[in-house]
Amino acid sequence: MIEDVLDLLLTIGLMHYLIVSGAVFALGSVIALGKRNAIGVLMGVELMLNGAILALIAFSRFPPAGTANTAALEGHVFVVFVLTVAAAEAAIALALAVLVYRKRETVDLDRINLLKW
Repeated sequence: MIEDVLDLLLTIGLMHYLIVSGAVFALGSVIALGKRNAIGVLMGVELMLNGAILALIAFSRFPPAGTANTAALEGHVFVVFVLTVAAAEAAIALALAVLVYRKRETVDLDRINLLKW
């Protein structure tokens, strides 16, 4: 009896991955909405994207019963696209943050007013 309970607790399944994915996504959204610094907001958005990537990988690792093995590759393809978009977003956003810092000498989002150049 105790061995069965321990076996269930030690077996990592889809639920465990989704809990971690949801926690990472929630932490990223709290950081993105709570920070005033532009770099902190970007880090929160990256955490949110990583939470979504983890969920995609978990769903591709544990496909529904009765599906073909090609279903496992679909999650990996989506992850490659999300990582590509995340890398492009990070590069463009950091370039914009550097540009705004050069013009305004701050990255505080409350003090940046882009309509008054």
